[in-house]
Amino acid sequence: MTRYLRTPRAAVYAGVFLGLLLLPHFVDAYHLTLVETGLSLAIMALGLNLLLRYTGVLSFGIGAYFASGAYAVGLLYMYLPQYFSFELSMLAALAASAAVSALFGFVCVRHTRIFFSILTLALSMLLFAVLEKAYYYTGGSDGIRVPIPTFFGYQFEGMRRFAFLSGPYYYVVLLVFSAATLLMLAIVNSPFGKALQATRDNELRAEMIGVRVKRFRWYAFVIAGTFSGLSGGVWSFVNGHITPEICSWVFSGEVVYMVLLGGFMIFEGPIVGALLFTYLRLYAVAWTEYWMLIVGATLVILVLLLPGGVTGGLYRLIERLTPKARPKAGASV
Repeated sequence: MTRYLRTPRAAVYAGVFLGLLLLPHFVDAYHLTLVETGLSLAIMALGLNLLLRYTGVLSFGIGAYFASGAYAVGLLYMYLPQYFSFELSMLAALAASAAVSALFGFVCVRHTRIFFSILTLALSMLLFAVLEKAYYYTGGSDGIRVPIPTFFGYQFEGMRRFAFLSGPYYYVVLLVFSAATLLMLAIVNSPFGKALQATRDNELRAEMIGVRVKRFRWYAFVIAGTFSGLSGGVWSFVNGHITPEICSWVFSGEVVYMVLLGGFMIFEGPIVGALLFTYLRLYAVAWTEYWMLIVGATLVILVLLLPGGVTGGLYRLIERLTPKARPKAGASV
């Protein structure tokens, strides 16, 4: 991890973070809120890519853990309003998503390939049904309203939600996103991350060298679910309202689309994909009621022309434009 931070990519990270830090001075509140949505969803996309790229399994039910985190925040407000604060809400979101992902993952990691994907989809729809039908506890299809929380005892009395989102909460989202990104970067470059890649490449050989494949896959599942729960907790304050739709297969499919759009073979790809998808869906919905047709068409074009996603295409373009050093005359090749 230390060696990674000494690479030129670390300077790019610092530049992007500085740009995001200064962004409120250059864009209006509306677009700033969209960026917050994209950053919060990017945390979940990073978690999904831990399963897809580094573990070699695809989850179609990542929304279940996103919903676990978001509903933990909403239920804390409904039933324990005296403890409703940002810090306790995040702890509740992490705990709920970790518990649900640990339970679901115990069932799912026993299978691979399409069986794994179908199991994740089925379990997420089971949770969706619970959230939809348990009206007296979860609000059913009406959902739960999430107000502005307190921050370590400080209350934003009299502040409108839009002013809160475009003001102090933007820096909170940026801080949580940055910490989650660095943590995931450390995970994938750790011995644990290398062990996950070994199980992805050859499960039998990984077992022969002592890697407990199912246990490591379960660990990755829980980590991905916890990241998704953190994403749901942060996003719930941005959206201000949570409904069971965030647990449906449609929402989980959108997250998969984000990862593919950005490029799952590049670490930063899911982040780029989440931000791009936020704006793509916004303008597609504003343009036509058949916005899902536009999203589907872009996915087909993406698979045919840019199988590595947007970031993969950019990396290939940079490699072509960057002149390669030629060996000196007389030097051995």
